[in-house]
Amino acid sequence: MTRIAVLGGGVMGEALIVGFQRQLSPPPTVVVAEKRPERAAELVERLGVLIEEPSAACAGSDVVILVVKPQDIRGLVADIASSIEPGSLVISIAAGITTELLESSMPFANVVRAMPNTPAKIESGVTGISAGARCTPEALDQARDLLSSVGVVVEVPEALQDAVTAVSGSGPAYLFYLAEAMIDGACELGMPPDTARASVVHTLLGAARLLEASGEEPAALRAKVTSPGGTTAAAIAVLDAEDVQRSVRTAIESARDRSRELSKG
Repeated sequence: MTRIAVLGGGVMGEALIVGFQRQLSPPPTVVVAEKRPERAAELVERLGVLIEEPSAACAGSDVVILVVKPQDIRGLVADIASSIEPGSLVISIAAGITTELLESSMPFANVVRAMPNTPAKIESGVTGISAGARCTPEALDQARDLLSSVGVVVEVPEALQDAVTAVSGSGPAYLFYLAEAMIDGACELGMPPDTARASVVHTLLGAARLLEASGEEPAALRAKVTSPGGTTAAAIAVLDAEDVQRSVRTAIESARDRSRELSKG
């Protein structure tokens, strides 16, 4: 049975654990290192995981997943490096942290950099993965199989990982931001909050499903519902006047730049 050490039991760590338990057969043994006692107890009660200190969690594990903040990664790696099993798979989802940095401390491990997003919690995530210089094809396949349990996996050159972070890693927040504005706008028009929320949520879901199923470009689908002189045209005119598309592109660039900054410590 595969033993997986998850170092960090926050939202993303939990999402990965749930996906592994539901999708992998046989289910792996999951050992979690979580510094908050109350959170650790919660994970034990709900998910049946084992709780150990980071080094002990890594010892004997086939897979180690680093689910900590970028600013904490260097200290963590220094603590666990001697406990990593030779040939094991180490997956890091710390934004901006390069495989080169990790391999310098763990030259005997197969290092994969990954960036999932929060819909992984409902097995609908997108994860970009990049292999380190010493990672074997077999280890990369193992990483792909593991992360496929929480959604779609795309392989990208590591040079594009900062872009992946900006687009899909941070992307759900952009849509939540839009949903906030749409719900607030609906309420200002007199809709009850529950009705406004349901209308917006299912509009976003339906639009995403149509975009996926149709295979058409977003601009083409938008044009189909934007009749000249109609209500949608009036709304799009306001968005264009505010240059919303440019703002979105600038926001994505800013997220990418921040990811690059994090790699420098």
